[in-house]
Order: sequence, then structure tokens, then C-alpha cells
Amino acid sequence: MIINDDVSDSEFLDPSLAERKNLAFLVYILQGFGFLTGGLTWIAAMMVNYIKRDSVRGTWLETHFRWQLNTFWYGLLWWIVGLISWLLLLGWLVWGILTLWAIYRVVKGALLLNDNRSIIF
Repeated sequence: MIINDDVSDSEFLDPSLAERKNLAFLVYILQGFGFLTGGLTWIAAMMVNYIKRDSVRGTWLETHFRWQLNTFWYGLLWWIVGLISWLLLLGWLVWGILTLWAIYRVVKGALLLNDNRSIIF
């Protein structure tokens, strides 16, 4: 992952972009609360993300929306692997690692968003 600091000042002054940045923060917040709600707010976060992702196409915020979607889908995949691995008594390990990975991605993404930095994959 490469962090891009090359975002023009005019993008930051655009009021509609500020609203979309707030939406990206909302998605990070919903993802964070997902750990307390059994994943329900993760679903709400993805609904917001999919509904609004066209509005951020071509902006630095698009990388955050993609980061959030990847966090959700890969997280869901590994959650299912963890569920299946309960048969081998490895479920706790898989889910523990998944939880740490998801927390890292939510926190890192929110911090970069706060600093007006994009994420380039």
C-alpha cells in the first residue's frame, strides 16, 4: 500500500467533497461499532458505501471507499473461514486474528482520512 500526499488544495475546499469525506468517516464509525453490535453496523456501513461510492469516483476519497469495501468483503470471507474452522477448534484463533486485522484497517483508514490522505493499492 502506498500513501498519496498529492491531493490538490482545491479538492479540500470543495464543500461537496467535505460532505463525502464525512460519509467516509461515518462508514469507519459504523465499522468500528460493528465489533459491539455483532456486525449489524458493518452491513449498514456497506449500504452507505455502495449507495454513495459513485459520488466519490475520481477523487482521493474513492481509495477510502475501496479500502472500506475490501475490509468488509475480506473480513466476511475470513469470518466464514473462522466459522468453518470451529470444527478443527481453530475458530477462536482465526476470529482473533481477523478482529485485530479489521481494527487495524478501520483505525488506519480513519487516521489517513482525517489527514486528508488517500490510500493507493
